[in-house]
Amino acid sequence: MRIIGRAALILAALTGTGALAQDDYDATIVRTTYGIPHVTSESWEGIGYGVAYAYAQDNLCLLAEEFVTVAGERSKYFGAEASVQNGRQPVDNLSSDVFMRAMIDLPRLRAGADAQGKEANLLAAGYVAGYNRYLRDIGPQGVPAECRGKPWVRPITIDDMLRLTEKQMLLASALPFLPAIANAAPPEVEAPAVSMGIPAREDMGIGSNGWAFGGEVTADGKGLLIGNPHFPWFGPNRFWQVHATIPGTLDVMGSTLAGGPLPTLGFNRDIAWTHTVTAARHFTVYQLTLDSADPTRYMVDGESLEMTARDISVPMPEGEAPVVRTVHFTRYGPVIAMPQAGLAWTGETAFTMRDANGANQRALGTWVRIAQAQNVAQVREAVSQTLGIPWVNTIVADRNGDAMHADVTAVPNVPADKIAACATPFSAFVASQMTLLDGSRTECDWTIAQGTPVPGLMPASDQAIQQRRDSVTNSNDSYWLSNASAPHAELSPVLGDYGKPVSLRTRANFQESAAVLAIGPMTRDRAQALAFSNRSLAAEMAVDPLLSICDSAPEARAACGVLDGWDRRFEVDSRGAYLFATFWEKVRSDPKLWTVPFDAADPVHTPRDLAIEGARGEALLAALVEAANEIEAAGIALDAPWGGVQFAPRGEDRIAIHGGPGTAGILNMQMSQPVPGGIMPVHGTSYIQIVGFDEDGPVADAILSYSQSTDPASPHYGDQTRAYSAKAWHRLPFSAEEIEAQREGEVLRIAE
Repeated sequence: MRIIGRAALILAALTGTGALAQDDYDATIVRTTYGIPHVTSESWEGIGYGVAYAYAQDNLCLLAEEFVTVAGERSKYFGAEASVQNGRQPVDNLSSDVFMRAMIDLPRLRAGADAQGKEANLLAAGYVAGYNRYLRDIGPQGVPAECRGKPWVRPITIDDMLRLTEKQMLLASALPFLPAIANAAPPEVEAPAVSMGIPAREDMGIGSNGWAFGGEVTADGKGLLIGNPHFPWFGPNRFWQVHATIPGTLDVMGSTLAGGPLPTLGFNRDIAWTHTVTAARHFTVYQLTLDSADPTRYMVDGESLEMTARDISVPMPEGEAPVVRTVHFTRYGPVIAMPQAGLAWTGETAFTMRDANGANQRALGTWVRIAQAQNVAQVREAVSQTLGIPWVNTIVADRNGDAMHADVTAVPNVPADKIAACATPFSAFVASQMTLLDGSRTECDWTIAQGTPVPGLMPASDQAIQQRRDSVTNSNDSYWLSNASAPHAELSPVLGDYGKPVSLRTRANFQESAAVLAIGPMTRDRAQALAFSNRSLAAEMAVDPLLSICDSAPEARAACGVLDGWDRRFEVDSRGAYLFATFWEKVRSDPKLWTVPFDAADPVHTPRDLAIEGARGEALLAALVEAANEIEAAGIALDAPWGGVQFAPRGEDRIAIHGGPGTAGILNMQMSQPVPGGIMPVHGTSYIQIVGFDEDGPVADAILSYSQSTDPASPHYGDQTRAYSAKAWHRLPFSAEEIEAQREGEVLRIAE
């Protein structure tokens, strides 16, 4: 390792006028405000090398544990009965290990590695070298206290990177079914009980808002992007900021997840992009008709086929024998069993899933192309040709004033007529949650279209793209409303609902965006206000009608008084927000909540008008009283400021957090769980970026809500969390001069 001074920084790190030595791996790392690393190298492998080293400096224990998870070794190191978070749901380590060892087909991934593209493979190889280099440099005593001395903090190989990438690809498809896959067993075999329903999208614990404003509605005629992904505050799906530069080849800044060797959302000189989780379904479930003679055989076109039984051996703690579970696979994929949801493995029927993102090794190569794109058209070409984006919409704006929303991902090519023709009697019961097809007929296989990188994927021409010069947006509802004035034409149900009610958060998005644009062209200041408005559409629709009937229930007088004085926002100083959030959670799913029903011709303003007459009003007031009693029983004042209730612990500090539940129609979404004295965010607004362009390059303001590092000893464990609390936007340094002006500490060069 070498430390070099300011003059060498300008020469080698920023202008890239030449490497300082001829090494296989060579990178410089410059840290700026909030510890953001700027990694410069002459090669793709050098970028991976430097990014991994910098990430490990900030989050070693988190990443080391994730390598244990994807290797299926959690039981060995943490115990089989302990749990790991799977989306929003905990799952036992043994089930996690069985799933990882069964579903991550390492030989297949090794054989298909070339599909990633040359640059992606070089990035991955460099990442391995950089991670291992950091472990050597710090030695056993330099490992953070959280995982110091743990045997699972070890060097990695390219296999670990393949596993990690595959897990990310399965995040919105097979992974939510983890217990149903790991514990599925034939009817005569005793198996662990699977207590789960059909996973909902929100069970993944991810979401997002994204806006792209085109030149017709911006003040300067250039594109402007707001990225507001809602991702977990804990675990490997936390975002981390980084800037990666190969002089003359790559210059991209933004954020990525654990193990990501370059930004997967961010900006370069000419474009800015973000992602939101799509409503599309990236898998289909097949209902199998079993051979009456053997429940591990199934019928296809009258022929009896044998399931493939894989014995999965999971290592246990030292001194204990491995545990062996058998996972069954069909021509479609793994068998799943969820008896509580009606998907039981009986003597006559079983269910199996086919996943469009299994062995999707095109994603990193797609992000390499996006990172180098010079306009919206090139991003559109990248996502369309590769079909490598796994489960997110792509929202992009460029300096030319073009804007695009592309719901183009790896999805099954199953048109509406095939879904209808291949339905089983059970399909209608689960249609709102999954696409269930008849597995006994080959005609129900995915349709093969010409030109797709993998047979059976839906071509981009049949997916949803809106390219405009006014605006596009998405808040996790389906493709049909990315611009409220121009709904998309109806496409396959695999891509999401059409003409159905959208969430309150989506409605708030359209209403608040329209209100901002009604004032005048979109500017950076207006974009910042939009991202952090903290208005609650539910409160704006419900509080006044509720107050109008408060006199009928004396027991609700105190709670009504608090709501009457509340500003209907979820700011840190808003008093009454917690009371409303608790009340709203009790009533929001009532199908009779509104008197005006949903109207597909006016999806942004319907349903509406709170039902307050007679028994309906009595029920609402009873729910309000119940909410107030619960809050007071927890020792929290009904009028406690929201920031005193919702906070992020950082050492001895409790940092007030604004934003609130998306189900209450709050764009700046924060989902929290109870902790002593209040609630703590676990999922929601994470890396927020507002990016426009001037003649010199990008102009980006950003905040990473939970900060760069998970190490309590790091100075960057809570600094941006405090900035988020204060809505203190940070102008990101991109040029050499800007980086030098914000530089913190010496420049680090690593090479080997």
